[in-house]
Amino acid sequence: MSKTYKSDALAAIHELMSDLHAGGVIDKQTMRSFDEACLTPVRPLKPKQIRAIREREHVSQAVFANYLNVTSSLVSKWERGEKRPSGACLKLLSLVEKKGLAAVA
Repeated sequence: MSKTYKSDALAAIHELMSDLHAGGVIDKQTMRSFDEACLTPVRPLKPKQIRAIREREHVSQAVFANYLNVTSSLVSKWERGEKRPSGACLKLLSLVEKKGLAAVA
């Protein structure tokens, strides 16, 4: 999955620093600082927002779940607020929110 940056300039800076980190020039702690400064944070989604994303794409919970590689019961639990998406699932949901299902298809 590609990274989302706050700006093109920050994308260029982050790429340079990633290369320097891979080469051993900068340490992990410094790289984390650049990650925080350059990458767009993923915000938590509320159940209504998750449902709105799915309905905007005009797909059922089962189809939505297939795109996200999760079960339809998990999507249902997200939409009812019984569970909250995190990690890779939250990142995928944010990507679908911004760019549509075609971004993860």
